[in-house]
Amino acid sequence: MKKQMQAGFTLIELIVVIVILGILAAVAMPRFINFGSDARVASVNGLRGAIESASMLVHARSLADGTTASATGSAAIEGGTVDIVYGYPAGTETGITAAVRATSEYTPAYAAGVATYTLRTNCLVTYTAPTAVNTVPAIATTTSGC
Repeated sequence: MKKQMQAGFTLIELIVVIVILGILAAVAMPRFINFGSDARVASVNGLRGAIESASMLVHARSLADGTTASATGSAAIEGGTVDIVYGYPAGTETGITAAVRATSEYTPAYAAGVATYTLRTNCLVTYTAPTAVNTVPAIATTTSGC
């Protein structure tokens, strides 16, 4: 008599393996992949870069115009004017927000020369205008809990 050897897996064995892989994927994937938080952090870092660039461009314009020593004033840039403080954008809507022009997904708040752009509770960018000649604005990000 000749014995027959099994040539592969049975259908039930394949289905069990697929079900086990499906359960593992459903449990493990959300722990390793959090695209929403990564996207918010990238957005905050992108806004910070835009604020830094806009601030430097306005400062360059102020240097060219000779208005860096003035406590207040305005600088003409492409598309309008920006309020400046010591050669950098002021921490106001007509200052840094006008210079950046790309903050629509953020909620802005302004107080005493400080502009804060909030995406979520702990996901924000803060711009503090300079308070004296030859100082630079402070730009900070908070991404804990984005």
